Amino acid sequence: MNDYIIAIDQGTTSTRAIVFDKAGTIVSTGQLTHTQIFPRPGWVEHDPLEIWANTREAIGLALGRANITRHSIAAVGITNQRETTVVWNKNTGIPVCNAIVWQDTRTQPIIDRLAADGGVNRFAAIVGLPLATYFSASKISWILENIEGARQAAEDGDLLFGTVDTWILWNLTGGIHGGVHATDVTNASRTFLLDLKTLTWCQDLLDVFGVPRSMMPEVRSSSEVFGHAEGHSLLRESAITGILGDQQAATFGQAAFSAGEAKNTYGTGNFIIVNTGTEIVNSNNGLITTIGYKLGNAPAHYALEGSIAITGSLVQWLRDNLGLISSTDQIEPLARTVDDNGGAYFVPAFSGLFAPYWRSDARGALVGLTRYVTKAHIARATLESIAYQSREVIDAVNADFRVPLTELKVDGGASSDELLMQFQADILGVPVIRPVVTETTALGAAYAAGLAVGFWSGLDELRDNWREGRRWVPRLDSQERERLLRNWRKAVTKSFDWVDGDVLA
Repeated sequence: MNDYIIAIDQGTTSTRAIVFDKAGTIVSTGQLTHTQIFPRPGWVEHDPLEIWANTREAIGLALGRANITRHSIAAVGITNQRETTVVWNKNTGIPVCNAIVWQDTRTQPIIDRLAADGGVNRFAAIVGLPLATYFSASKISWILENIEGARQAAEDGDLLFGTVDTWILWNLTGGIHGGVHATDVTNASRTFLLDLKTLTWCQDLLDVFGVPRSMMPEVRSSSEVFGHAEGHSLLRESAITGILGDQQAATFGQAAFSAGEAKNTYGTGNFIIVNTGTEIVNSNNGLITTIGYKLGNAPAHYALEGSIAITGSLVQWLRDNLGLISSTDQIEPLARTVDDNGGAYFVPAFSGLFAPYWRSDARGALVGLTRYVTKAHIARATLESIAYQSREVIDAVNADFRVPLTELKVDGGASSDELLMQFQADILGVPVIRPVVTETTALGAAYAAGLAVGFWSGLDELRDNWREGRRWVPRLDSQERERLLRNWRKAVTKSFDWVDGDVLA
């Protein structure tokens, strides 16, 4: 009996395999973290071979803990950290270098060169995105320009590019022995190389970034048969039938299928997505236009997204770099020992500021310090920074979409932080709602995979699976809310104009 769907959730800090049943309930999980590599200021890398090894092990853990084999799996879904870039030799299966992670800022000179002629929105009408180090295209360019032999190998047709979904799919379906080189529209829309209207690679942009077309994966829908697991995989012969970028997957897992529905995921960064239906909506307020999902031959659904680079990773930074806490779950109890932030505001612009500012010259700033401020106030300011950044993106969503959000669905690891969720509701002035199943990223990939094989009948059945777990309502009066927001916005300006020719990026 094919009673389950397994989702591979390859994130920025870990790889998970999660088994779901027909009710969308988690049956078992396998999870392994991978190494975060910081060779220079502004550089962030992962080892693709470590990620692939962890993927195989996570699958084994999930199947073992559920006490099932591949014969109980109806289909496999994949979701992934999106813009992170892998380039590998198709004949050996070996990456030419470490993966360049979405947070990495080393490609700023490439971005500056291109933005000098037409500004950061030079290509936005085609790709829906501003020129930024965030997206994959400049990362591919950097690899071809800086890794010895890469340019020639690419021109010879020996190199393949993929976001992490493509890397996992290729390896899972056979690798050098006929692996499928493909991606879905949601991940493709984050490369800066996809035409949002035609859903095909834009040759003009491939030429601008110097990327041979032979490197590019085939673009498919988010829910169809991509291929079957091969080789010695514990999932061999299982069909891989769903792929979604992590934030689109979380939106899908929240059952936000219709125009105007939105979610906020609290992970390494924060990502707010609002579904705009089959209409491409261009932002005038610092959001990006992206693809939400595409089911088989049905039309693509588009979305507006506000991407915030540093939220949960700021908590990790307090733990790993400063030793302020010894585990991330200590931050909420520490923050609760004080009643407010003591006047301190933390702007975590470690990779510049993403939405709605798009300021690559910004860097982190902790301001408003006095001798009164303790580590507890800094802990509270850290959590509050997550909520403030989300409020600014929600303001941009309301301005662009003209249908103000009346509530916000939330998910991701930090949505378990009760203090943060209450402050989020307070600073937004609308209810914040967390579902029973908070692993919505993996769930969304499972849903996409299951729809392709008839495991679920359609979107209405998936909507029926969604259950509210907890709701927070605003308690803060409007005058205090505006005072806090005014101070936050002042703090943000202190992070501007930091990077110049004399400062390390």
